[in-house]
Amino acid sequence: MTVKRSQSAVRVLTVLEAIARHQPIGVSMLARELGADKSAAQRAIMTLADEGWIRPALGMPTRWQLTARLLAVAHIGVSRNDLRRRARSTLEDLRDKSGETVLLTVQEMQGFIVMDVVESRQMLRAVPHIGMAVPVRGSATGRAMLPYMNEERRLQILGGPPDSILLGEFSATRKRGFSVSKGEIAADSTTIAAPILEVDGQPSAAVAITAPSKRMPATHHRRIGVMLCNAARALSRGRPGGGGGGA
Repeated sequence: MTVKRSQSAVRVLTVLEAIARHQPIGVSMLARELGADKSAAQRAIMTLADEGWIRPALGMPTRWQLTARLLAVAHIGVSRNDLRRRARSTLEDLRDKSGETVLLTVQEMQGFIVMDVVESRQMLRAVPHIGMAVPVRGSATGRAMLPYMNEERRLQILGGPPDSILLGEFSATRKRGFSVSKGEIAADSTTIAAPILEVDGQPSAAVAITAPSKRMPATHHRRIGVMLCNAARALSRGRPGGGGGGA
């Protein structure tokens, strides 16, 4: 059976491509460029803006440009399989050295998910599953990655500017190189994480070790953190960039 195509979807994608080619561009010029009705172009623009794909450029009259969302989607699609493949032996090595469960977490459009898990061999262990959503706030993953994001991406994930508590967490992560979450996501569980950075200095993922808190007391945090920082650095393609403004 032939499936009917969505002409409205085609129109929206066409507008997105045109904005990418000519940004920043106003609705009138865009309509002329596409030979389209101005009202139809306006509807497509507002759809893209409402969903976070484009935003107004500075100044008047209103002109439109891409947000980082398109780059994030492209990056996710291209890099995930490669990163998981590259990271596997590192995760296993971390598990063997720490004796605890090791995670690889990556960015989703609105948060983070677990991409790979190497479980501890101990009877009592933390066992997050692949595909599990990781909370943006309170998690070691969030605290590891958010400080290194550019302001636009960070606002998108947080849904607003960071408060003074979050800024303090960002500063602690930058100072140590790793983040800690103790009992905030799972009771009696501690997770320590370090960010994996891309060539532009932005975080693409985080590597983390999670364990029952009694096996990961504060006296062990630095040793585990340094271990994670070394692993994350080996998996990174770049160094911290201009992200974390004010953090």
